[in-house]
Amino acid sequence: MAEVIRMPKMSDTMTEGVIVAWHKKVGDEVKPGDILAEVETDKATMELENYVKGTLLHIGIEKGQSVPVDAVIAVVGQKGEDFSALLAGITKPVPSEIKKEEVAATTPSKETSTNKTETSTNTDSRIKASPLAKKIAEEKGIDIKSVSGSGDFGRIVKRDVENFAPSAAKVSVMLPAIVGQESFEDVPVSQMRKAIARRLSESKNGAPHFYLTMSINMDKANEARKAMNEYSPVKISVNDLIIKAVASSLRKHPKVNSSWLVDKIRMNHHIHVGVAVAIEDGLIVPVVKFADNKSVSHISAEVKELVEKAKTKKLQPNEFEGNTFTISNLGMFGIDQFTAIINPPDSCILAIGAAKETVVAENGQMKIASVMKVTLSCDHRSVDGTIGSAFLQTLKELLENPVKILV
Repeated sequence: MAEVIRMPKMSDTMTEGVIVAWHKKVGDEVKPGDILAEVETDKATMELENYVKGTLLHIGIEKGQSVPVDAVIAVVGQKGEDFSALLAGITKPVPSEIKKEEVAATTPSKETSTNKTETSTNTDSRIKASPLAKKIAEEKGIDIKSVSGSGDFGRIVKRDVENFAPSAAKVSVMLPAIVGQESFEDVPVSQMRKAIARRLSESKNGAPHFYLTMSINMDKANEARKAMNEYSPVKISVNDLIIKAVASSLRKHPKVNSSWLVDKIRMNHHIHVGVAVAIEDGLIVPVVKFADNKSVSHISAEVKELVEKAKTKKLQPNEFEGNTFTISNLGMFGIDQFTAIINPPDSCILAIGAAKETVVAENGQMKIASVMKVTLSCDHRSVDGTIGSAFLQTLKELLENPVKILV
């Protein structure tokens, strides 16, 4: 008996998904565990796994189209089975009507089957590229036919598109024919960008933000990092030290490690630090869980792995959910100071600027020091100014005397 395949909820905030690519076509035999398609959610691009054995009878959503969670996207059943009554009995809107050619494809004649196979072979011989390579080429406006493949049998893979550089002759052709001609491009909003817009708009408009800024002398932290790197199995960054210091500070100031839940404030006993990472589609927040119990080198290795997964869209939901506090660091871009929007349901987020050489006064003497400015955004519904200030004082003390982080 035919069964419908619905769009699953692949993250806690997902409301719809976009079909990036289909890995199976109508008429293919499928079994549980097969990958039917790639789906772009609000957090990442993930594989849609099949759970029914049979023949793929119907595909209801074309590549590039979005569909709400739980909507029908495909039908799997016995070859030649009539599934029109099944779809007709579904109360939820079906994303696309049954195509006559799809029904015919489930019971093809020998001649039709042969012709379709030949057509498919001819098409594949013209362009052999992975779905991810095609997606990247489309996003970058690259003609996939112009890319040389380095994969098996000349197949175009991700690295080929990323390393592709058009010749000077081709570049000149792409220049506007008329100097001063107006032009624009409407870029579709990705599922991730939609989620960012929705969640942060709700946070900014709903949570009464206030901001606390403090300057921290990073000289001793820089010295400690250099010393640690002589023994650490992985290279420790300033950001890794900050994550550890933040986790230790949260342990001393649990009210900052809280979540606003409208009718109650959740005082989290565990410390899960989210680290904002910029990727092509927007922003995602991988989470270092139980950060206060981990060494700096452990945190460093974990953050590197999470960032790599984020940039290649391989993060799993459990790796970007559950944060109790968030850090956003733009220091590597030379930003001196900024304010960040709270990542709900967290009560606070810490914005970190660049450490700059600054003239400071110490014991009546002027000296040069590496000074970093941090700004704590607080939700006034759950965190008051004195609580946020006390947290920053502890953070400053730990970073200016980093040996205390290890005690």
